[in-house]
Amino acid sequence: MNLKYSALIAALAVSTTSAFTGPTAFHRSTALSGIADDDIESAVNRASLYEAGAADTPFAKRYRDLKGKKVKTLGEAFADFTDRLGTPINALYKNMMTDIVGTTHLTVVNARFVRDPIWSLGMVSSLELLLKNYPETEARQRITTALFDACGLNEEDVRSEATALKTWAAGKTSDQIATALKGEGDGPIVPVALAAKADEFWMYSRFFSIGLVSMMEDCGVDPNADDVYPVMEEWMGKSLGKSHFTACSDSDTYFKIKNKLDMMETMMKEIEIREKKRMAERLEDKAEAALKKAERGVELEKEIAKEAEEKAASS
Repeated sequence: MNLKYSALIAALAVSTTSAFTGPTAFHRSTALSGIADDDIESAVNRASLYEAGAADTPFAKRYRDLKGKKVKTLGEAFADFTDRLGTPINALYKNMMTDIVGTTHLTVVNARFVRDPIWSLGMVSSLELLLKNYPETEARQRITTALFDACGLNEEDVRSEATALKTWAAGKTSDQIATALKGEGDGPIVPVALAAKADEFWMYSRFFSIGLVSMMEDCGVDPNADDVYPVMEEWMGKSLGKSHFTACSDSDTYFKIKNKLDMMETMMKEIEIREKKRMAERLEDKAEAALKKAERGVELEKEIAKEAEEKAASS
């Protein structure tokens, strides 16, 4: 009995790594037979013999050549970003930039990740949204460049893809983009759609959803969650043939952040207006004080001149 439950604890410890590895024979076995049945000891033994890339599955066969490849850790990516930037980030933007550096790094180091114009447009749009009101204008570009470099991305290529896609999407209708996402016609997203449909391991990420939202704005869809949801369902589900639920959730998050940033922008403008008003009042007070001082100086000179005349007359 003790051996059985010791093995059970070991099995639970092994299962915690499932967020970072593919499903193993151990996971499939215990999912079918029950984690506390009499064969748990043999299941643990099989799991302890697991070897990365050795499974006889399409996923393992496709990516087994990456076994042992060194991948930059998240901590190293943050350190690289900080070193490249060289200056502290404004406190109001620190959490947002921490999230976007971490998200971008974990996306691009995934073996399934393939950059495409929609993803590039989403990343550029996100950075423009997050940093458009950054207090130090010159720091915006430094932050963006540090992010691209720390994540191993070519900024020029990403921006070029984003610009080309945004130019193409301008003036298009929702139906025309939906057709392109089916892999029909021509345009920069047709190859993306065909590749995604053909790849059983195609990887979705947040910036892909934001790229679609950016195209929706260009084709006249109102930029709010209620209007975007049905279009996202059409484009991701019916046209591209992928699940739309996560994309819709990410678009909701995008609009919530956008609303918060709009509120922050309004607040900062109000603060700026109040500060300018206070500065104007201080300048006005200084001007009045200087004027009064000048008037007192004139009166003093008159008094001195008068006393001098009186002394001259008395003598």
